[in-house]
Amino acid sequence: MAVEKSRRDFIGMAFGGVAAVGGILSLGAMKKTWDPLPSVQSAGFITVDLSPMSDGEMRTLQWRGKPIFVLKKTAEMQKNENRDVVAGNKNYTVIIGLCTHLGCIPTWAPKTSQFKCACHGGEFDASGVNTFGPPPRPMDIPPFKIDGEKLVLGEEGPEYKKLVAKKA
Repeated sequence: MAVEKSRRDFIGMAFGGVAAVGGILSLGAMKKTWDPLPSVQSAGFITVDLSPMSDGEMRTLQWRGKPIFVLKKTAEMQKNENRDVVAGNKNYTVIIGLCTHLGCIPTWAPKTSQFKCACHGGEFDASGVNTFGPPPRPMDIPPFKIDGEKLVLGEEGPEYKKLVAKKA
């Protein structure tokens, strides 16, 4: 009988060990499903260094699944106090690159200094203000903060709040 008891003890401990390991692995898997995806996590805040941009250069970034246009304005481009972002004494246009008519992505035409939407012929000036066609309003400005010559997308800084207050 002593042999039978030791076999039962071994089988019971082996089953308990397998159940404990399975439980720990299940908890780890559940925790992974609760955590946000890396693409969502990284999309929360994006820092862009504006200092290497040259005059007239336009960059397209992706933030929260949307295209963001960052344009460093030249001296010839008309300034817009209500929409321009100033960083390091330079003027920039920072807009969500979606046409406000039906959500198409406009292209930048450097010769005319306009954003042109191929879907229905909408046009926006270098500040993202609708100038022609069906778009009902200017392109939207994403929340941002200026940190020296860096732009932090996703955080509402005083510069962003000032632009939003001018718009209201």
